[in-house]
Amino acid sequence: MMTTLKNKMRMAGLKARNILSNKSGDQMTGWLIVVLIVVVVGAVFMTLYQGSITQIWNSIVTKITGLIS
Repeated sequence: MMTTLKNKMRMAGLKARNILSNKSGDQMTGWLIVVLIVVVVGAVFMTLYQGSITQIWNSIVTKITGLIS
């Protein structure tokens, strides 16, 4: 599953690079596509791994507060 996701992300990056490097195309449209891809990938990542991120953050905060007190 991760290799498929990595392949899809790599292909999206290549397509975005081709759009951005195309001198005859609209550069603003290319940048908007890149921003949209980043936002969607970030939202999917946060949705899938929200529990793990919260658990890691809480353990970090617990260790820091333990060192301070």
